[in-house]
Amino acid sequence: MPELRHDPIQRRWVIIATERAKRPCDFTGSVDETPNGNFCPFCEGNEHTTPPEVYAHRVNGSEPDKPGWTVRVVSNKFPALRIEGELDREGEGVFDKMNGIGAHEVVIETTDHNLHLPDQPLEHLERIVRAYQSRLKDLMKDPRFRYVLIFKNHGVTAGASLSHPHTQIIATPITPRTISMELNSARDHYVRKERCLFCDIIRQELKDGIRVISQNEDFVAICPYASRFPFEVFIAPLVHHHTFVNISEGQIKSLSQILKDVLTRLKVSLNDPPYNFVFHVAPNTKAKAKRPGYWTTLEYDWHWHIEIMPRLTRVAGFEWGTGFYINPVPPEDAARYLREALDQEENACAN
Repeated sequence: MPELRHDPIQRRWVIIATERAKRPCDFTGSVDETPNGNFCPFCEGNEHTTPPEVYAHRVNGSEPDKPGWTVRVVSNKFPALRIEGELDREGEGVFDKMNGIGAHEVVIETTDHNLHLPDQPLEHLERIVRAYQSRLKDLMKDPRFRYVLIFKNHGVTAGASLSHPHTQIIATPITPRTISMELNSARDHYVRKERCLFCDIIRQELKDGIRVISQNEDFVAICPYASRFPFEVFIAPLVHHHTFVNISEGQIKSLSQILKDVLTRLKVSLNDPPYNFVFHVAPNTKAKAKRPGYWTTLEYDWHWHIEIMPRLTRVAGFEWGTGFYINPVPPEDAARYLREALDQEENACAN
């Protein structure tokens, strides 16, 4: 019997279509590589073809915008939003508009064109996470930006236009609707119960265990109860923590470890699928102008987290028309597959 499940964070319903249930081998899997031809602007030696770097981890004292880096961050050559100018908010009849002010950066994760996150040494993954943190701290100093999103598109189906491993960071002058909904849900739950909604969910999931994929000293990875997509993964700090900006060096190591673990499990069990991941971090409470009481309880009710979404199914007319998602893989089954993935590397679909 199909089930309708409610997500208390996004306040949406999801259909878990048990009668359409699929195993990992039922999906086509394998990431669709993006064609670059014979030239890649992100490869070492081509630094002159990108905008100047705004951050880099370099070795042997090499010069900026030259070879000798391990992780490099540059402005996007074709930005969705531009950093120069003022917002100039204004009304246009019943509508509102403002200038497209923001920031759009690219984190070039490695000099190796073919070495993706799950295959990176753990030490290098930590460098990438430090780059995320450093750029988030810097962008949040700009009072024009209310939110900064860190996200990755892996594969053409997931929206990647270049195959060289990279992540993107976009700062926006408004808080995105998805984040606003989560923030409102978290605040409302705290007002009613004086507890963090995310902490309550994590506590229950750890007690039940059936949707837990893995955990370490600082983080847990689960398949959400109301997963929108097959093998969707939610990663969050085990202990309440409202901002990614100030996680410790030890937590950076733990986060890198669980990211590598989960992405490896997805790669092994689903034949390296295209996927998106997004960091849901706290909004910039120092943004101007700010409404009275704007997210003043974040320290208590918000719990930063990461969502990983393999792109194995398509969003079609029913989803667009209703806001419901149809997921043919119960998250309990998905979590079990992913828990067992590394033990079944040679045959992910073994009975």
